[in-house]
Amino acid sequence: MLISIDHHNGIPVFRQIIDQVKFHVVSGLLAQGDALPSTRALSAQLGLNPMTVSKAYSLLEAEGLVERRRGRPLTVKPLQAQVIHAEKLAQLKPQITQLATMVRQLGVDRAEVVDLFTSILDSLEGGKV
Repeated sequence: MLISIDHHNGIPVFRQIIDQVKFHVVSGLLAQGDALPSTRALSAQLGLNPMTVSKAYSLLEAEGLVERRRGRPLTVKPLQAQVIHAEKLAQLKPQITQLATMVRQLGVDRAEVVDLFTSILDSLEGGKV
């Protein structure tokens, strides 16, 4: 599991861990039953206080994304398709909101933006970037 921390972006480190683990789960990089690195291992890897990782893991557990079993690693819980879909949309919303704001500020026509977005999606589906 690849997690990178940016200490200069203003987002608390524990929140960055939560967001990245969620992204890994909804994108399929982490599947049901996959183990997360131990608190000690991840804190050592990222150069963080273990309490920071522990806080992130506890909040992920409280959200129902992972489960903790005594003496076993923290694992990804089985999630229903609608939960995964809702989380995917939640992951997209901030970026789309930022894009919509930029579109409004630039005064670009909505139809042109939709056409451009559709064109980009089509090119990505065809393997072109």
